[in-house]
Amino acid sequence: MESMKPLVLSKVVENDLCIGCGACVQTCPSKALNVDWNSYGFLIATSNENQCDEGGSCIEVCPFNPEPGPGYKNEDGLAADFLAEAPNYHLQMGRYHALYVGYSHKHRVTSSSGGVATFVYEKLFDKGLIDHVVTVGESKPSNAHYQYKIVSNKNDLLSISKTRYHPVTLATALQEIKQLEGRVAISGIGCFIKAIRLAQDKDPVLKDKIAFLVGIICGGVKSKFFTDYLAGRAGATLDDFSNPEYRVKEPSSTAIDYGFSCTDNPSKTTKLIKMREVGDMWGSGLFKANACDFCDDVTTELADISLGDAWLKPYNQDGSGHNVIISRSNIADQILHDGLKSGELDLEYLSQEQFLASQQGSFNHRHDGMSTRLALVKGDGYVVPPKRIEKIDLPIYLKLVQRLRRHTRSRSLEVWAEYKDPVEFDRRMKVELLKLKLATRLSHAVRKAKKVSGTKS
Repeated sequence: MESMKPLVLSKVVENDLCIGCGACVQTCPSKALNVDWNSYGFLIATSNENQCDEGGSCIEVCPFNPEPGPGYKNEDGLAADFLAEAPNYHLQMGRYHALYVGYSHKHRVTSSSGGVATFVYEKLFDKGLIDHVVTVGESKPSNAHYQYKIVSNKNDLLSISKTRYHPVTLATALQEIKQLEGRVAISGIGCFIKAIRLAQDKDPVLKDKIAFLVGIICGGVKSKFFTDYLAGRAGATLDDFSNPEYRVKEPSSTAIDYGFSCTDNPSKTTKLIKMREVGDMWGSGLFKANACDFCDDVTTELADISLGDAWLKPYNQDGSGHNVIISRSNIADQILHDGLKSGELDLEYLSQEQFLASQQGSFNHRHDGMSTRLALVKGDGYVVPPKRIEKIDLPIYLKLVQRLRRHTRSRSLEVWAEYKDPVEFDRRMKVELLKLKLATRLSHAVRKAKKVSGTKS
């Protein structure tokens, strides 16, 4: 008899919506799922030799489930359950206690930004609220640079203190958590945090074991091709490099003036390239997962604390780094207040307007452009998850930007998969990137002119 296909494969993977979080793997009662690399450098759910009972449990915890059932809870519904104590709510930011900007004096130097995440983990250990931290660190397998790992001693926190723009999965970690003694804190981007909350909603063991979630404000998940491309541009041997670092700071410069570095193993030398030399890798959508275009959670709304980069003057002028911070639970806000009082944290309050401005580019793309992207993929016959964003009918010049970003995203993956060479990649992507650049400049000019004239854009 032909084996049945798990629903997460037929509904999520086949619609290119899988982000590789792995929540489905630990939920599947028949253990019929794994997470493996696909041909475009992403981790995705795959079937194994076990027979699927088609019970549907796997898809109930998927953050991009395109056809959720009647009991499904979106971000707002999950926040009402897990963050009910938060006194404030904003349509674009979710539930929260307070908004801050700042850094940890102790951990800033060794972190990608302000070091607040490492500070929070340290205090959770000190208070006896957790026994383990589950977050991204160096990987031993040769086919991945990073993976989720378990840290059970606060003195080991420095090994997991930086941002990693590399695909990872929680599949194994979520299974291991159930076997651990004590409670854990987990870090993750918005879709991973949502998957964890969905899993907690279904599984009382995970609800009890997972005590705290640190949310990383995300600009989009990158394929491992992104790392390979940067290593190649930096001058490393493509099939033999290690220790990629994505946020090498320049304290004497600005926050945006960071670099990428890695170790070229044959020469045993460090190779570095400034990100300004490779162009806009985020606004262009290069090497980005398709699912990210259908995520409306800009601020990791379901975490106890959400942390991002302070792309906001005057903080972005400091190359040492600042975090923007949203406290969403009582314990998160208490840890921040205690850190401010003790002098361990340098913090200032932010207004809603200031915080929104710090992530304005992401709101513009993820919220304002959502309706256009939904229409594009539905027109091609794809199924997409339900979104909370009201329909926004963009003017033609902004719709063009959305179309070109979608094309640039998919084309970048195809070109790298075929050539795996940074020089050839740049040559073959030149026209696509030029078109997108010109369309983006046009949209900025039109919006600026309308703003000056008082015309509604």
